[in-house]
Amino acid sequence: MIDFNEMLDESRIIDLKASTKDEALRELVNVLATSPDVTDKDDLMEAILERERVISTGVGIEVALPHVKIASVKDFVIAIGRSTRGIDFESLDEKPVYIIVMIGANDKQAGEFLKVLAQLVLKLKNKNFRKGVMFAKDAARIKQMFVRPTDNTTGDDEE
Repeated sequence: MIDFNEMLDESRIIDLKASTKDEALRELVNVLATSPDVTDKDDLMEAILERERVISTGVGIEVALPHVKIASVKDFVIAIGRSTRGIDFESLDEKPVYIIVMIGANDKQAGEFLKVLAQLVLKLKNKNFRKGVMFAKDAARIKQMFVRPTDNTTGDDEE
């Protein structure tokens, strides 16, 4: 089981000021770089922007999962941003993004990385979970939602 408690600090859960994809990525990189596990913020920024140029990490369901595996990140670190306005992320479904979960990992964590990504997708594809994130009163509540084991019994998953 993936332990999001170690990867996610309340200080890295923010309400985004950004109105564009680029601004949102920069804002979240700045937040992610506050982790001691990020040793080179510029390297992280470059890798995130390069990853996004390859193909948008806007996965649909109003969610984006920008992510990189690079040597200058020592261990998993996650930042979460939410936007009340929605951001055009060039998503696969062409809908605006309201929740962005940015993941940084070490380049030697490929196997574990896929498990982390899978757990996040499992949580985020649940409409009630996403609604809970959007309406949570503070970062502590959002962290609690991500740390709690995934409940697949609600039947509210997107198709």
